[in-house]
Amino acid sequence: MMATSVKAATREVLLDRRLALVGNVSALTAEALRLNQKLAGLEMEVLRVELEIGKSGTSPQLVQDLHEAEESAEAIVNARAACEDHIAAAEGEVADVDRELAATVNED
Repeated sequence: MMATSVKAATREVLLDRRLALVGNVSALTAEALRLNQKLAGLEMEVLRVELEIGKSGTSPQLVQDLHEAEESAEAIVNARAACEDHIAAAEGEVADVDRELAATVNED
């Protein structure tokens, strides 16, 4: 009887851990989507400035705008890559918990 309650408590802890991890994966995925949207906007800004340069020639302001947009886009690409690494790590943790849960079920 005691072993059953310990197993149930262990499962509950694992399920709570899994729920927290899945919430973290969800938050990280939302952040990745936000970064993708921000990157798309910056890419549109780069195109807009490039078109303006093509149409009216270069000006110091347009060159600066282009440079700033490209730098911002590069920063977003780096942030998105870091976010994707965090997602992969968090998904790995979920898989670890899933294996532990499966082991507790197989013990029954």
